[in-house]
Amino acid sequence: MSGGLDWLEVESLDLEGQGVAHRPDAEGPGKVVFIEGALPGERVRANISRKKNNWEQGQVSEIARESAQRVRPGCPHFGLHAGACGGCKMQHLHPAAQVAAKQRVLEDNLWHLAKVKTERVLRPIEGPAWGYRDRARLSVRYVHKKGVVLVGFHERKSRYVADMQVCPVLPAPVSAMLMPLRDLIASMDQRDRLPQIELAAGQAVTALVLRHLEPLTAADQQRLRDFGAVHGVQWWLQPKGPETVHLLDEGGAELAYALPEFGITMPFRPTDFTQVNPHINQVLVGRALRLLAAEPGDRVIDWFCGLGNFSLPLARTAHEVLGIEGSETLVARARANASRNGLAERTRFEARNLFEIDASGLRALGPAQRWLIDPPREGAFALAKAVADLHAAGDWRAPQRIVYVSCNPATLARDAGLLVHQGGYRCTAAGVVNMFPHTAHVESMAVFERA
Repeated sequence: MSGGLDWLEVESLDLEGQGVAHRPDAEGPGKVVFIEGALPGERVRANISRKKNNWEQGQVSEIARESAQRVRPGCPHFGLHAGACGGCKMQHLHPAAQVAAKQRVLEDNLWHLAKVKTERVLRPIEGPAWGYRDRARLSVRYVHKKGVVLVGFHERKSRYVADMQVCPVLPAPVSAMLMPLRDLIASMDQRDRLPQIELAAGQAVTALVLRHLEPLTAADQQRLRDFGAVHGVQWWLQPKGPETVHLLDEGGAELAYALPEFGITMPFRPTDFTQVNPHINQVLVGRALRLLAAEPGDRVIDWFCGLGNFSLPLARTAHEVLGIEGSETLVARARANASRNGLAERTRFEARNLFEIDASGLRALGPAQRWLIDPPREGAFALAKAVADLHAAGDWRAPQRIVYVSCNPATLARDAGLLVHQGGYRCTAAGVVNMFPHTAHVESMAVFERA
């Protein structure tokens, strides 16, 4: 379906990085139109592909007035055309303008979803715009009809794998490895039973996790070894779920990342959750701890602590850090990391279902002067609700300060609404963290103080 070739004034970007415009209407703003590839301030025409009662969606077809923030994409596979890679959505927008757009998304979510206005806007956390992505999940497909293998992200709005030859957001050595990887998979006996390669780059080693649906032949295993020797990668194998991941061959360099400001090294497995962007993570941890401002006598709770990304640096200052995570396996790994860094005496880790915690469970943990919350995309609703319930009871020693690190501005706004309107807090600062340049993904940080 096409049509709708009127000129449209693009007003803003939405959460998916689409331009937002309205049809002209004599009585006020008309139907909203979402336009892929359009930028704020531009005057465009669009080919409409979807029409609903209240909105339309399409792709930019012509630009009469171009935004000063429009730039040439840095990747040959980016675009709106058929077969374009869907990994990035905003390469046509200057990186500084991407950050500004994400800041607006954060503030709009806080206000429109929760009627929360931050007292101070934090300076955005920014880093390299290219070669930043140390974690990635690449799809693999052997195309029988063409006799070729594809390795990369999916095409835009498609289940097909993009025909990628390079990927500038991956580390340069990994980007240069995409074509050799295609040749490697094509040479393997099990080439049509290998759906995925996961990248996990550490300080001293680049790990590749090969998902295989059938046991690998001895010849295929040798092909992996030969490739690893030539390209300097460590192969891990995943026959089933993440818990089955294991090294092809024992030995070699340890997979780990560093937090140099705190003298901490964090070993991890390639399927563990670690931040995609190590440059940003180092700055993120440092800023979060400065905003939290834990003192030597403080007890701090690190909710959704993972492997100890915040817990261990906090233990350099705080008297005691309690890290809480939903998995016994992760808790064991966090304890091991604390011991590895000489912080076992100042840390304690517990496994709890943080999506079901209530006021009584929260009260039983005892008071803490500071909290660090770093939840998944689902947010920390149960925790914020428990805070609101205990505040209403009036006999609970609440933490004086909370730093909330978010990967979803909508769930942050929801939880912020509970903390501010029912939990007795003020939102004193908030700002974006550009963890994923060139994507519409918005990470952020907010600070809450007792009112």
